[in-house]
Amino acid sequence: MQKIPIRKLTAGMVLADDVTTRHGQVVARKGTTLTDPVIARLSFYRIDFAFIEKDGEPEELRPLVAPMPAELHTESVTPLPEDPTPPSRVVSTPAPKPEVKLTPKDSPRSFVTDNKTIPYSQKIRSTPEYQKFQLDYSRNIALMRSVFESIVKKGETKIDFAHILSEVQSLFASKTTLDLFDILHTMTALDDAVYVHSLNVALIARGLGKWMNLDRSKLDTLTLAGYFHDIGKIVIPPDILNKTGKLTDEEFQMIRQHPLEGRKLLKSIEGIDGRILAATLQHHERFDGSGYPRGLAGDEIDTTAAIIAVADVYDAMTATRAYRAPKCAFQVISDFEEDGLSKYDPKVIMTFIKRMAAAYQNARVILNDGSRCKVIYLNPQRMSRPMVEFDDGKILDLSTSTNLSITSII
Repeated sequence: MQKIPIRKLTAGMVLADDVTTRHGQVVARKGTTLTDPVIARLSFYRIDFAFIEKDGEPEELRPLVAPMPAELHTESVTPLPEDPTPPSRVVSTPAPKPEVKLTPKDSPRSFVTDNKTIPYSQKIRSTPEYQKFQLDYSRNIALMRSVFESIVKKGETKIDFAHILSEVQSLFASKTTLDLFDILHTMTALDDAVYVHSLNVALIARGLGKWMNLDRSKLDTLTLAGYFHDIGKIVIPPDILNKTGKLTDEEFQMIRQHPLEGRKLLKSIEGIDGRILAATLQHHERFDGSGYPRGLAGDEIDTTAAIIAVADVYDAMTATRAYRAPKCAFQVISDFEEDGLSKYDPKVIMTFIKRMAAAYQNARVILNDGSRCKVIYLNPQRMSRPMVEFDDGKILDLSTSTNLSITSII
């Protein structure tokens, strides 16, 4: 096999070893025959090179003599242990990485290396794949605006659901659920917050539905439910909807009416699935009965609505706000663990928490004291507080160190 730069890879080559990200996520498995979409995926993750089987190497790259074995420095992917007993020692320590220091003015998603501040999102935004995604995303926002306005202002009752699904699903092309979530975290905020949030919820809900092993028909319904769930906000005056200060009691009650307004707008649409109407009406209901507008609880809440509820809150917590930076996955998981486990459908919220946490096994993270370390073991009883290892080999169990927590994934 030979180490070949990504820019020189061509379709038909065969991987001689797994290709992983710096977080330890496997991007492509050993034995995979490269295609243009696979190569684009490697480029998106800023992979520098790949090891290729000799028969898959281009003639100009084949050595005239046998090459010396090349050492591959990758972090192995450690599966979530079934045995809750934590490891007593670390088997191996990854090669030290360059010192990275936050500056006081940097956001948690920015870092400094070689005296230059490099935002986390910059690497992804610089890729052609991201730029194409942004164009497709903007096209979806324009379509959503047109559809919503035709319903709200013109009373349209015929909607081309198949066309909407086709456009939304194009954003999933060649991407895993986690890939999509990572991209959404880097998207530049657009002016139309309701449309951006609604499209994000449609995408997140579909990803969560995949994690729950729902069939294609249910995934499509779930996607449309996320797409339309907040249409009722369109009738709320913008000065109230976008108010940054504290809402008056009257204004707050007006916003709490948007599920009812949304269902009212959608119920006349020809052929609309009842689960979409239920999700529009119930996405702010909570499993413990503390939600609105009807204070439903437990099995009274439609399952589609229960999934949309989690996707809705997740997008809100990871969105950039004027008063805070976006929260990282472990912060979101922590919030759900603190007061969300009783508020959401257990099978939905536990699937979400376990899959999100497991996705960042082996990730390098920043703690709230600015120190950097690597996630080495997920605590089954407290997924947001794993065991971490520092570059000097020291191991810390965050579940017993309550003064420290993960604030960013790097």
